[in-house]
Amino acid sequence: MKVEIWSDIMCPFCYIGKRKFEKALQQFSDAGAVEVEWHSFQLDPSIEAGHGKNLYEYLSERKGISYEQSVQMHRQVTQMAKEAGLTYNFDNAVVANSFDAHRMIQLAKKHNLGDEAEERLFKAYFTEGKDFSDHETLVLLGQEIGLQENDIRQVLASDDFGYEVEKDIREAQTIGVRGVPFFVFNRKYAVSGAQPSDVFSDVLGKSFTEWRNIHPAPIEVIEGPSCTPEGDCN
Repeated sequence: MKVEIWSDIMCPFCYIGKRKFEKALQQFSDAGAVEVEWHSFQLDPSIEAGHGKNLYEYLSERKGISYEQSVQMHRQVTQMAKEAGLTYNFDNAVVANSFDAHRMIQLAKKHNLGDEAEERLFKAYFTEGKDFSDHETLVLLGQEIGLQENDIRQVLASDDFGYEVEKDIREAQTIGVRGVPFFVFNRKYAVSGAQPSDVFSDVLGKSFTEWRNIHPAPIEVIEGPSCTPEGDCN
């Protein structure tokens, strides 16, 4: 069964949601039959390089709130992240356009490293204060998860995988995604936001039961002495 996740690596609730979903999946008895696929999404594709704003300034302007309100909101999110076992350092966060990072994730997906790419980029942004507009940073991060340096540089120096990123975003609009993270189970059930792990567990169980009824597990056969209708016995 497939679980698809629309996410932006600059979304604080996407990283928290990832952890909460992972906890549910780890406790799920049929986790080995669940395939997870990440899809690209951009909360703000208009971000330009060199804007000179820190995260608190950026959010205060984007949401029309005071700088102090922005700081307080991020403190609350930091506490939520801590409860999920994550460390957020918003003071060091670099606000940058995530499009190229998403293109690298699409490259990683081709090598079955999509989850590794999401995890590494989340940590790079929220914990380490890495700048996604810097291609050298993306090259190093990509190499850490097993991508080849030349492959990463070729993608970043071209328009490669831009179509795939835009396709994911268009599909999100088609199925009604208004915010991320957005989890789709077997193309039938959806969970929006960083919900508690129990919510993910319930939807996992329900969707997997329906999926298994259509896709029964193969019968494991233990061979022993037997006879065939043709009279062959062994």
